[in-house]
Amino acid sequence: MAQPCPCGTSSDYSLCCGRYLDGGQPAPTAEALMRSRYTAFVLGREAYLMATWHPDFRPAELKLADDPPTKWLGLQIRHHEESDPDHATVEFIARYKIGGRAHRLHETSRFVRIGECWQYTDGDIHPH
Repeated sequence: MAQPCPCGTSSDYSLCCGRYLDGGQPAPTAEALMRSRYTAFVLGREAYLMATWHPDFRPAELKLADDPPTKWLGLQIRHHEESDPDHATVEFIARYKIGGRAHRLHETSRFVRIGECWQYTDGDIHPH
């Protein structure tokens, strides 16, 4: 049965981010990786988040289950730019609710490609 992808494209999950989260395919662009990482947050897929986080920047653990319950509401990609074949940035806004209160995360994330795989390094959060 078709299931819309949480990342906000009009594609079915299995044809969109599911290819990366469940199918083992590397995301072909930093934007695709950003979308799949958002989807991983929505689905609570810590292993995928850790695997796509550059080892020099990733935390020892995430413990998403220890965080307050989060209802993810949507992802908007504002800008995607590859500065060279192995470095890119993605500016996005992720909307979510915790305890009924709405929040927005507006970040410009940095990504690096190692071999065939894009990895998240870090990002700059934009103030409201």
